[in-house]
Amino acid sequence: MDVGLSSLRSEAVGAMRTALVSAENLQLSLKTELSQEEQALTLTKSSPKETHKDGNEDLKEMLESNKESLKLEAMKRVVGLIAKGKNSSELFPAVVKNVASKNIELKKLVYVYLVRYAEEQQDLALLSISTFQRALKDPNQFIRASALRVLSSIRVPIIVPIMMLAIKEAAADLSPYVRKTSAHAIQKLYSLDPDQKEQLIEVIEKLLKDKSTLVAGSVVMAFEEVCPDRIDLIHKNYRKLCNLLVDVEEWGQVVIISMLTRYARTQFTSPWKEGAIFDENNEKTFYESDSEERKEQTEAKPYIMDPDHRLLLRNTKPLLQSRNTAVVMSVAQLYWHLAPKHEVNIVTKSLVRLLRSHREVQYIVLQNIATMSIQRKGMFEPFMKSFYVRSTDATHIKTLKLEILTNLANEANISTILREFQTYVKSQDKAFAAATIQAIGRCATNISEVTDTCLNGLVLLLSNRDETVVAESVVVIKKLLQTQPTQHSEIIKHMAKLFDNITVPMARASILWLMGEYCERVPKIAPDLLRKMAKTFTAEEDIVKLQTVNLAAKLYLTNSKQTKLLTQYILNLGKYDQNYDIRDRTRFIRQLIVPNEKSGALNKYARRILLAPKPAPVLESAFKDRDRFQLGTLSHSLNIKATGYQELSDWPAVAPDQSVRNVEVIEPVKEWAPLVGKTKKSKSEDKFYSDDEEEKEEEGSESSGSEDSSSSSSDEESGSESEEESSEESEKTSSDSGKSSSGSEKSSSESEAEQKKKKKTKKAPLKKNKPTAADSDSDENGNGPVAQSSSSSAESSSGSETDSEDDSDSDNITAQKKKKSEAKSKPKVEVKSKKEVSLLDLDDFSPAPTNAPKSSVISSSLLSDLEGLSLSNVSSTMQVTTPSFGPVKTYELLHHMTGKGLSAKYHFPRQPCLYQPSMVAVQVILTNSSDHSLEEIHIGDRSPASLNIHCFNTIERLEPEASVTVSMGIDFSDSTQAANFQLCTKEDQFSVSIQPAVGELLMPSTMTEEDFSKEQGKLLGMNETSATITMATANTSSLAIGKQVLSVANIGVVSSSQNNFHRFAGRTVSSGAVVLVSLEQKESCAALLTINTEKSVMASMLLRDLKQALAQA
Repeated sequence: MDVGLSSLRSEAVGAMRTALVSAENLQLSLKTELSQEEQALTLTKSSPKETHKDGNEDLKEMLESNKESLKLEAMKRVVGLIAKGKNSSELFPAVVKNVASKNIELKKLVYVYLVRYAEEQQDLALLSISTFQRALKDPNQFIRASALRVLSSIRVPIIVPIMMLAIKEAAADLSPYVRKTSAHAIQKLYSLDPDQKEQLIEVIEKLLKDKSTLVAGSVVMAFEEVCPDRIDLIHKNYRKLCNLLVDVEEWGQVVIISMLTRYARTQFTSPWKEGAIFDENNEKTFYESDSEERKEQTEAKPYIMDPDHRLLLRNTKPLLQSRNTAVVMSVAQLYWHLAPKHEVNIVTKSLVRLLRSHREVQYIVLQNIATMSIQRKGMFEPFMKSFYVRSTDATHIKTLKLEILTNLANEANISTILREFQTYVKSQDKAFAAATIQAIGRCATNISEVTDTCLNGLVLLLSNRDETVVAESVVVIKKLLQTQPTQHSEIIKHMAKLFDNITVPMARASILWLMGEYCERVPKIAPDLLRKMAKTFTAEEDIVKLQTVNLAAKLYLTNSKQTKLLTQYILNLGKYDQNYDIRDRTRFIRQLIVPNEKSGALNKYARRILLAPKPAPVLESAFKDRDRFQLGTLSHSLNIKATGYQELSDWPAVAPDQSVRNVEVIEPVKEWAPLVGKTKKSKSEDKFYSDDEEEKEEEGSESSGSEDSSSSSSDEESGSESEEESSEESEKTSSDSGKSSSGSEKSSSESEAEQKKKKKTKKAPLKKNKPTAADSDSDENGNGPVAQSSSSSAESSSGSETDSEDDSDSDNITAQKKKKSEAKSKPKVEVKSKKEVSLLDLDDFSPAPTNAPKSSVISSSLLSDLEGLSLSNVSSTMQVTTPSFGPVKTYELLHHMTGKGLSAKYHFPRQPCLYQPSMVAVQVILTNSSDHSLEEIHIGDRSPASLNIHCFNTIERLEPEASVTVSMGIDFSDSTQAANFQLCTKEDQFSVSIQPAVGELLMPSTMTEEDFSKEQGKLLGMNETSATITMATANTSSLAIGKQVLSVANIGVVSSSQNNFHRFAGRTVSSGAVVLVSLEQKESCAALLTINTEKSVMASMLLRDLKQALAQA
């Protein structure tokens, strides 16, 4: 070892000598100490504060030098330090010396610095106050504005009079930028000295009259800070603010919209009063009689919207295109709080668009949508897929989406939602999985048809490996069982068996509560569970101990023979527990249930106290009471009243005098409203809302029949963004609309002379406009269904789109009338071009008939040619077939007495619909029972608005005693809700409805027995509905069973190898969902009927119908 080390040492010494010799030859020197540069770097790392100080010293020297360029460079570096958040206050004396510099660029930077530090270094800032006062007279507007900004930042009460004088002068400045700065200074001065309020209100009043878009937002902000209750200041400026709104900068728009929302609630009457019930939920009208419907329509007519109310709604609508999220949210809350119920839907698409933004934005938008969706499910139901949870979403976003989906759940879509929930339960995010289980519980309580399905699904979750899921399932099952405990003793037994495996305290406590509450239904299991709990009592959590004591007390009262000793043992354990709650409960229970001399009269009532029937818990949304706060506010988001929150006042019973908004120079009702319509007309090329909504609004405008409404309709069409468009296209749209909106600024800021000139030239047509404006408003607000008619209902007025885009000139009325008459005679298939082109279109095969349509003939001749054609994506195992049994059940659509001679009957031919694969074919027989011919029989408005109907072509003439059969297609969307529409003649309109039986919403399919079993295996759990039924003796044969089943449902027979097993298969017409029906015959007349399908509501209805049919002899 020593020899090795010595050799290494000698080698190292030799290498060192060699290096030194070669360095000497190359004239190099090897130094052990650090160089100056290395020392400087080391110092920088070890003491950054000293270096920073040296840097500030350099800046001071530069600021005090005589060279302008050095000063400018120094100020740029100082402002850079401020931007990074570094403290530069020690440079204040050096900077303030340069406030009088003649270099404008340097002066601007000095003012930026002073605004930041004037409040901290007040004494030094006061020394330069004379310089600021001189700068207020500077020819450069930016210097004047900066001087005022610095002056208002020096928060010393002694200079309040100087600040007030400066603000008053700036408010009269020629530059709008300086006037804007004076509006900002008002708020600073008010916070410094509130006693100046009256003088500041005078300045605000003056600035409110300003016509510049630059000033509008700032002065309204000052108004909101200083005197939000002085509504009288807004009266004269209301129309001007409405017209300028589209051109104000974004944050100004938010402030103005918020203020105008509060203003409108004090000045206009409620648009919800008469028409509220009719407009709120179109679904309600499905179940109401015709007379009630007509009565509501007549009641809605007296309400006439104030033109100024309409002006606000019309001028805020284009802002739904804004790229600023806050602006879109402001407009949405304005429409929610001010618009008629049927007009609120236009904000839906814009709010859904915001969900593509950052998660912070999503959170606020989803909170507001959650509140809206409780009151108006129909608004967001078409966009349900936008609320499906993504794996990348944060937990708080997921929970909100879950809340909205639960709010949107109804009989029609519950199958889809439950299928979605089944996926969410498997999520790795435990908090979200637990929230999903609670959502399933809410759906089960709200929709009685799926209660059993949800309960069965939750019971299956009890065998889940994840404790959180099991615990939450137990808690939710407990709440559901309280609603109908008699039917579910099996589930209670199942939960008792799982008790040992469940460790989450809340779940264990819930099971113990159930056992105690329903101990008489499980007399053998409850005592055994108490025995187990007695063993582990000391190790349990407090909540479990409390429920154990309760269980013991209840069993003592109902089954004292078995449980008396156990109860005494548990009460003794509880008496000495560490937790005082448990000790108190134990003492109370002992005195209550164990009779002794001290217990007195209370002992008699022990049973009534402990075993009293308890009301079932109501599972409600957490957002139920949030609508008491204004949408989009901090208070709404936090669900508590925040500081500075101003509540929206209730609508006044009688509208205040509207003449207070008239401006003396011109008559705004005559001049401004058409101006607004015209200036924005250029926007009608942009598409923001969907085609469906465009047509809806166009028909609303045509039915009102006024020039004012046609201009507003073109305005309402201004830009529509389809759901499928990319974000690039939407940005292009927004920029285009921005260009066109600049025109409205020019027109609204025209000189008085030009306006007077226009007034003279347009006097005659405007006089005609004035009365029709009110008519238009009443029509838009009063007649809910007209305004809410869907894209398909716009087919009956195909010419309305061009009408609504015309200018509001007097000769337009005749053109409209002419187009209306043409539209009536045209066949109503023109909207097809806007939708997805279906594989088959009747117009390709037959021209529009002149007399009675022959669609039934066409359908039969085409069927054989189209048999091999696949209309939708159907799996290879399932093929659509023609029905093997087609009983014709005819239903009355219109009685001849009600229809003034016109009677109508309908039936379901059970043939594929040629118009569209998702439609159910319906044949209608029209008969003229009167003594005169009926003309122009056609379909008019329909309800709900989203209803998709393929109407029959107009029947020009139907002679007395003649009848004709016509074909229709109706997309019921796999729902048994009635399709309401109007059957119209030339003179009359009759409200009718077609109510489909659940079996008519199906199409038969063929498959093998093997394929049937495979498909059935995919549809278990929540997708399976079964019941044991008793059949009539006549229906026990295979032939009779097939006949009865096919009479109820349009499904196909699947061949079976077993005599006692009958299988049938089909799919839903609209969505193509698989429906499997199997019937297993037991002894005598009993049988097990099982239906497997994703559509659980349809399954329960079909089960009921089949049960009834098979029980009848």
